[in-house]
Amino acid sequence: MDEIINKVANSSLEVFDLEDYYPKGIRSQIDMSQWLIEGVLLREKDFREGLKNHNWLQYQDHFVAINCLTDAILPAWAPLLVAVHVAPFAKKVVNGTLEDIDTVLYQEILPSIDFTAYKDKSVIIKGCSKKPVPMSAYVLAAQKLQPFAKSIMYGEACSAVPLYKAVKK
Repeated sequence: MDEIINKVANSSLEVFDLEDYYPKGIRSQIDMSQWLIEGVLLREKDFREGLKNHNWLQYQDHFVAINCLTDAILPAWAPLLVAVHVAPFAKKVVNGTLEDIDTVLYQEILPSIDFTAYKDKSVIIKGCSKKPVPMSAYVLAAQKLQPFAKSIMYGEACSAVPLYKAVKK
């Protein structure tokens, strides 16, 4: 019987896996509607009182997204006031969704990576992540790799989709 050879493992393909850079930490969402009358009406005095009495310590070292899950029309200062209360406890605070947290984190992380290691190499941006890596991180990774890589693909080595091929000089 012939020996089975893993051609993918023996190839010169470099795998760029965004999960390797996924920041560890708890993600939490703060829904401002909890401090609104019937979830839609902001009365400033009640809103401030609700924030004052909230247990902010529960967000210690969390990545926090502030949003409103109802269709309430809020003044621009409302999420800022929530942010001021939670910021002393949280690692990072964003106005938006849990996905927005990861988008912001990847926007901070990816520019700090030395992509020169991928110079003149064929790179696969690994798909099928087990962690909630946002699409925006894949887009940014492709942009960061493009000036260096000989080619960029997306997916898995057995079924990669070609994205970019450098022009031969």
